[in-house]
Amino acid sequence: MIADNILQVRHNIADACARTNRNPADVTLIAVSKTHPAEIILEAVAAGVQHFGENRVEEAQIKIPAVNAQSPVPLTWHMIGHIQSRKAKDVLPLFDRVHSLDSLKLAGKFSSLALEGDKKLDVLLEVNVSGEESKDGFQASDWTASQGVRAALWDEIGQILKLPGLTVRGLMTMAPIAPDAEQVRPVFASLAALRAALAETFRIELSDLSMGMTDDYPVAIEEGATLVRVGRAIFGEREMRA
Repeated sequence: MIADNILQVRHNIADACARTNRNPADVTLIAVSKTHPAEIILEAVAAGVQHFGENRVEEAQIKIPAVNAQSPVPLTWHMIGHIQSRKAKDVLPLFDRVHSLDSLKLAGKFSSLALEGDKKLDVLLEVNVSGEESKDGFQASDWTASQGVRAALWDEIGQILKLPGLTVRGLMTMAPIAPDAEQVRPVFASLAALRAALAETFRIELSDLSMGMTDDYPVAIEEGATLVRVGRAIFGEREMRA
């Protein structure tokens, strides 16, 4: 079943790429495995998935070593959930990439930890372009219209780019839940435009856009997503914790 689900998701990715003349190889499927046990994740590995996303450090500390020990191939783990500053030290040993760097304070913490461990941490900056109060991330809902919002955002990102130990690979956003995926297309388009503006200002390559989940990833791909975070379409509904 999981193998069939993955095949369908890959077909959908290829179709979305075909509509916009993109190469499907430029879109990485991240299977969001939160709340699902190791044996289910290993089914996805057997079906060819090598990128997985988790959002809770406590769960990942148990699950990631267990899966890695049984996987026949190296896996890449993506931290996609909100990170409390006090948990930052636990993230580096587990994850290869952090999608949810959402504050200058957290960036400073990761920078210090990376230097202590003599390593580089790949990060994406989580940006709230929808304006939803429930969403984490750097505030950027009016970045095109408000000079104040733009100036504050540019200042914080400029400071992060100077921090040692971090490699900023791109941007991430969480789109609102909507009955029609077309309703969130402007959110994805805004993130893509923001990436282009930041890359031009700071003269850097921001190669990745992490956007799109089960209900809207084809639209996100059409707007430039390079990383899509798909859980339910692969694993089904989340398993409830006791």
